[in-house]
Amino acid sequence: ALYGATAGEAYFRGMAAERFCVRNSGARTVVEGVGDHGLEYMTGGRVVILGPTGRNLAAGMSGGVAFVYAPDRDVLRLNCNLELVELEAVESAEDIAELKELIQKHADYTGSTVATGLLESWEQSLSQFVKVMPRDYKRALAELAAEPEVAVATD
Repeated sequence: ALYGATAGEAYFRGMAAERFCVRNSGARTVVEGVGDHGLEYMTGGRVVILGPTGRNLAAGMSGGVAFVYAPDRDVLRLNCNLELVELEAVESAEDIAELKELIQKHADYTGSTVATGLLESWEQSLSQFVKVMPRDYKRALAELAAEPEVAVATD
């Protein structure tokens, strides 16, 4: 599902098969688990995974961000292809707000008991999420943020 997606939002109650969001370049989505090769070659967008992941997660992922519910970080680390990405805590106010918004929409649109359970114990649930962040994308975002704004004269 969402192979090569460029925009929009999608919410999937249940687990996706292999190759979920391969080449996603702009869609925002929530799913309750993915098979092997999820997020492969992803270049943009946001993905929230509320359950297990298969092998080779994020292989070739160069952009976008994923949030994975991972009570057992060791399992995620084993399943994730760490060649281009880092696994981070979800800490910024912006990330937390976006993650909660997407999970709330998932609960509202699908009636997901998984999403509802996570929201009911939000503080505990939040500590179990991991941010999957491509290294080069993170560096590019930091460089953009550090650039001074250029004033444009208007007549």
